[in-house]
Amino acid sequence: MTLRVAIGGFGAIGQEVAKALDEGIPGLTLTAVSARDQEKARRNLAALKGEVALLPLADLAAHADIVIECAPAAVFRELALPAIEQGRLLVPLSVGQLLVHADLEARAAATGARILVPTGALLGLDAVRAAAEGTIERVTMVTRKPPRGLAGAPYLAQHGIDLDAVTAPTRIFKGTAREGAKGFPANVNVAAALSLAGIGPDRTTLEIWADPQVTRNTHTIEVEAESARFTLQIENVPSEANPRTGKITALSTIALLRGLTATLRVGS
Repeated sequence: MTLRVAIGGFGAIGQEVAKALDEGIPGLTLTAVSARDQEKARRNLAALKGEVALLPLADLAAHADIVIECAPAAVFRELALPAIEQGRLLVPLSVGQLLVHADLEARAAATGARILVPTGALLGLDAVRAAAEGTIERVTMVTRKPPRGLAGAPYLAQHGIDLDAVTAPTRIFKGTAREGAKGFPANVNVAAALSLAGIGPDRTTLEIWADPQVTRNTHTIEVEAESARFTLQIENVPSEANPRTGKITALSTIALLRGLTATLRVGS
């Protein structure tokens, strides 16, 4: 059986995932995409071998078994709710929005939908999930990004933070993962995924630093659990098209899709 895949958002990540599907992932076929800039999307779709429909976000679920969300956070619910109501498999990349729209998980349980979050930039996600089967005492995460990688975050405007004035490593936020998801909806999806895998968004501590000395998005995670104590660090190469996200995000989504139909899958 071939599963139909739709992609909501056809920017750098959406195009990379579409290309992989078009080149061939066993058991999967790309059927539809949605894009804000439709003319640009039509030009990019013309480069694909298969026939792919260009649809509004809300219509994707009617044409797919799997709906991938890689759109701006502001339209997350517009895509996610129809997918969940129709019992689809939702793959969200704006993971922080699951904390904002917490009702969607319960609704998915009622409709038979599933929500699968890609590992993305979160090195060691399997280890965190495993530790959460026991007792975790503490989870902290420190994110460092070049200042331009934080541009546009609502938290900056609310607190009058001028990134152009940042000339040395500066901590601009400390709080919970839930608070971070509200203030930095395009920047802390890693922290949201970490909190969902571990001890929850209100017990996971997050620091965000604007650091002009780094060229990569850097995440350092510390976990203290009864089963293990570990520190994880990953330095992601930012996407040229969108410095707020890393190149590994699209690759992680492709890996998740391959795992859905693979005979052998490594990792829990």
